[in-house]
Amino acid sequence: MYSISVVIPARNERENIQSLLDGIEAALRPLGDHEVIVVDDASTDGMFEVLQQRQESAPHLKLIRHDRSGGQSAAVHTGVLAAGAPVICTLDGDGQNPPEELPKLVAPLLSGDETVGLVAGQRVGRQDTLSKRWASRFANGLRGWMLKDGTRDTGCGLKAFRRDAFLRLPYFDHMHRYLPALFARDGWNVVHVDVSHRARGGGRSNYSNIQRALVGIVDLFGVAWLIRRRKKARPDVVGKGEAS
Repeated sequence: MYSISVVIPARNERENIQSLLDGIEAALRPLGDHEVIVVDDASTDGMFEVLQQRQESAPHLKLIRHDRSGGQSAAVHTGVLAAGAPVICTLDGDGQNPPEELPKLVAPLLSGDETVGLVAGQRVGRQDTLSKRWASRFANGLRGWMLKDGTRDTGCGLKAFRRDAFLRLPYFDHMHRYLPALFARDGWNVVHVDVSHRARGGGRSNYSNIQRALVGIVDLFGVAWLIRRRKKARPDVVGKGEAS
């Protein structure tokens, strides 16, 4: 059984995926057995064929392909369902999330602290365009004001979490942007870790700033409603039944 499953949602990242996988192997080799799951979200650039060739010499590499694009949250959810490890790591397929940060992310989950459900990366020194950085700053500020989740950067793809806890969360499109608030909603502690950020090596982003803003505002109100409606209760065990 694997101890860590790395889930990579990717679409049209043929130019970046090979070097990303090389970096993951180097970063996680000291931590023991792990698997890497790439979920191809209906790529059209030949990425899946490149991965199939690599898989011939990489038995721990699992490939899943969507027949139509479902978006990043759908790809992450597909990968987590297919994962065989109790601890999941995610990072974007564009190579902007340095895989050498992965050991730092999984450390709190492997420490024995059973109260930690999620470790969320927070990018420092972002290598994005000015417009993208400003849009992200506005979105994170609005989200933080509404959800009070204590997270500076929920858009970072570098995250690690407990598989069973993730699968108990309400599933909806774009949920990956709200994992800190959703995990906290279920009573888990969320650890924040500063991580570095790299410029995109090739290809182009699958999202526009306007697209992110429009769906983000709608989602934000939905998540705020979910948090307000959540009722938590801890049962008290009054007595023990006796086995007959």
